[in-house]
Amino acid sequence: MTAVFIDGAAGTTGLEIHARLAGRTDLELIDLDEARRRDPAARREALNDADIALLCLPDEAAREAATLAGPRTRLLDASSAHRTAEGWTYGFPELEPGRAGEIEDARRVSNPGCYPTGFLALVRPLVRAGLLPADALVSVNATSGYSGGGKAMIAEFAGGGPAFRPYALALGHKHVGEMTRHAGLAHPPVFQPAVAHVFRGMVVEVPLHAAQLTGPVAALADVLADVYGGSPAIRVRTDAPTTVAVEDDADTDRMTLHAFASADGRQARLVATLDNLGKGAAGAAVQNLNLMTGVDPLTGLRLPPDACGAAA
Repeated sequence: MTAVFIDGAAGTTGLEIHARLAGRTDLELIDLDEARRRDPAARREALNDADIALLCLPDEAAREAATLAGPRTRLLDASSAHRTAEGWTYGFPELEPGRAGEIEDARRVSNPGCYPTGFLALVRPLVRAGLLPADALVSVNATSGYSGGGKAMIAEFAGGGPAFRPYALALGHKHVGEMTRHAGLAHPPVFQPAVAHVFRGMVVEVPLHAAQLTGPVAALADVLADVYGGSPAIRVRTDAPTTVAVEDDADTDRMTLHAFASADGRQARLVATLDNLGKGAAGAAVQNLNLMTGVDPLTGLRLPPDACGAAA
């Protein structure tokens, strides 16, 4: 049985991960009461008693926790502290050929961010295939449910809050470096995040001109369908629905990808929907933990009955 400690189990992501793992018979959860969670010695002991420690902490606290854990303990970091750090495996199993196997063997795994998960799922296959040049100048528009902002934002929006609020207007969002590196881009994308008055869900969009591509706009959907066609957690829709909503994949661990094109083939609009706390956080962490412990990667994931990985 694998001993697991969630450092930061009282936060939004930590609470959801704990709830998902609590009934597992293949795992032994190391729990600390509130007083011991605040005791550095107790945290250090729990980190080193664990076979795998999940870090659901602010970035600086996650970096500190990584130094407290000894070499025996494997780490899965849900913060953004180590997503571009050397020696850490980027925990997006579907992103690269062989990545799931790398996660299985890794000592240090960094869980992807919610916005980068949608962006990278759309863009990385295109860059790898050469359809989108690595030096392309791209932008990404994304809107998340307010649960992604943590306890303070949840309290704000639960009591009212705006219907829609753009943020990171100074273009310095911490996810940009993660997006750039793992997409294989030469230039950072222009990232335009926003929060909507819905609790869960996310929509991520990447607009493209045909002039940016080395092939036809129609090839975008083909590349995505080829890469993700066998994935139970990532669906590629080729039926061009007339509407897409931020809540489309809320309360699931599935992500849905679309490649819309203008009638004249001159423009495209790539769209991903996912749950910011599902495939964008806790669901991804559970999937990575499953890989690290050698069980079925889909154990404990919330996938719709029609999830099969095939293009719709």
